[in-house]
Amino acid sequence: MKTSTHQPLVSTQWLSHNLDHHQLQLIDASWHLPTSKRDGYAEYCQAHIPGAVFFDHDKVCDTKAKSPHMAPSEATFKKWMSVNGINANDHIVIYDCVGLFSAARLWWLFNLMGINTVSVLDGGFPKWLDEGRKTTHTVTDVKPTTKVTCNLQPIMKSAGQVEASLETNRFQIVDARAPGRFLGSQPEPREGLRSGHIPGSKNVFFKSLLEANQTMKEPLQIEQVFLTAGVDLSMPIITSCGSGVTAAIVNLALTVIGKTDHYLYDGSWAEWGMGDQRPVSVAHDYSS
Repeated sequence: MKTSTHQPLVSTQWLSHNLDHHQLQLIDASWHLPTSKRDGYAEYCQAHIPGAVFFDHDKVCDTKAKSPHMAPSEATFKKWMSVNGINANDHIVIYDCVGLFSAARLWWLFNLMGINTVSVLDGGFPKWLDEGRKTTHTVTDVKPTTKVTCNLQPIMKSAGQVEASLETNRFQIVDARAPGRFLGSQPEPREGLRSGHIPGSKNVFFKSLLEANQTMKEPLQIEQVFLTAGVDLSMPIITSCGSGVTAAIVNLALTVIGKTDHYLYDGSWAEWGMGDQRPVSVAHDYSS
């Protein structure tokens, strides 16, 4: 199995060819918005790619945080890896049952923990199913491991750091939410949040980075999406979204085009839009 620590995406064909390799670690990281009424683990139990273990974003997180599924501590993440037999030296491949949605969040978490032997399955489980590849409903039997190492990386930004960046203009903030939510013309799916966006941020709806089959667009197309949205790719970028999940798709896309100076605002709009202490812009100043 040929792997690369700089290979953010792998194809379904590659995964099928390497599915039984002893150095492959496969993870189903399916997660859904609260309004969807879907259960990622229940769907995993119904069908998943053979050998995959399940990652629960709402359980392997900072459970004391006010915002949902905030990044876990190193200790929490290491414990999950150990229990599920995830060896950081192997090639870790992550997918989800939407196509390319929540898998990117776990990819980013691994990178946050200093583990970069990790890839996302391009097109995810839907593409795997469309191609008639094998699945199972049997929950994977794992052997716990002690070969777990984490080294927290400075790729996560807090609300305070984002607010400070509004004064320095050292970072370009990119919001991955749908245009209606970004503009403030559509309500947020979580109660109690204001509508709008972080002042000065640019809107790159995560779906604009994907093809119809949920695979990532080609690098030149990705660059054009950013440029069309007014994003200055020469600046360091902080990504944001509703709760830190789809923002990671933007980080993944930036990695695909070779950009390395990008970060994720973990609290995202679930934190920024709560209360009235932080500045918010709406549709009339969208071009700011």
